[in-house]
Amino acid sequence: MTGTTDPGPARIGELLDGVRRSATRLDVTLDALTDARARRPSTLPGWSRAHVLTHLARSADAYVWLLTLARTGTAPGPRADAAALDRALREGAERDAAALVADLRGSLHRLLDTAEAMPADRWPTLVRALAGWRHPAWYTLHRAQRELETHHVDLDLGYRVTDWPAGYVARALDETVAALAARDFPLARVRATDLDRDWDTGSDGPAVTGPGPALLAWLCGRGPHTPLLSDGPLPTPPRWPLPPAPGWC
Repeated sequence: MTGTTDPGPARIGELLDGVRRSATRLDVTLDALTDARARRPSTLPGWSRAHVLTHLARSADAYVWLLTLARTGTAPGPRADAAALDRALREGAERDAAALVADLRGSLHRLLDTAEAMPADRWPTLVRALAGWRHPAWYTLHRAQRELETHHVDLDLGYRVTDWPAGYVARALDETVAALAARDFPLARVRATDLDRDWDTGSDGPAVTGPGPALLAWLCGRGPHTPLLSDGPLPTPPRWPLPPAPGWC
């Protein structure tokens, strides 16, 4: 679903439910968080688990800002820039586990409440990501679930790529392969054996086959944790996530 077509109320409801379920799974993981565990490294270089949790909270706040802008047509206060977000990340990561968890839960509740209150006719409204590319307001739901699922794994608290929901994996592969094809990434074909899905990129390069979670983990720089089969050396994927392709203008 990276085209310009409005997905419609039923599909948007499904997308919102996906975010809600991802948030619930993360919430269960956070029940066991202690101060000592929060200080330990995540799987992201230079980031503790506290950094990851702070990043997730501020990302949810950013999506609330975008949805409010789409709903009202007016910016709900100043938008945090990259420098402000970096400062918030460094300072926020110094908090104890209880404060980290309360902050993230509050931000996610605000995001879900804001999305649930969104008028149907405002979902197609174009908003701009901090990186500069534009997308309809409903696409924030894709971005939010991607953040939750990916960084839940990054926390290294028992949630693995094999725990990713099949629907999320299929959609993320749809979007990622399309974005790579638009950039002439040297990969000819992707096959997810567990999903019985194939993607042809129209590019030159090897074909790669494996379970959907392992493929997505490789493409998003988180693995793979199980071997992938290919008919040639695999190229190094670009930094993920990529802007959707085709883009919205």
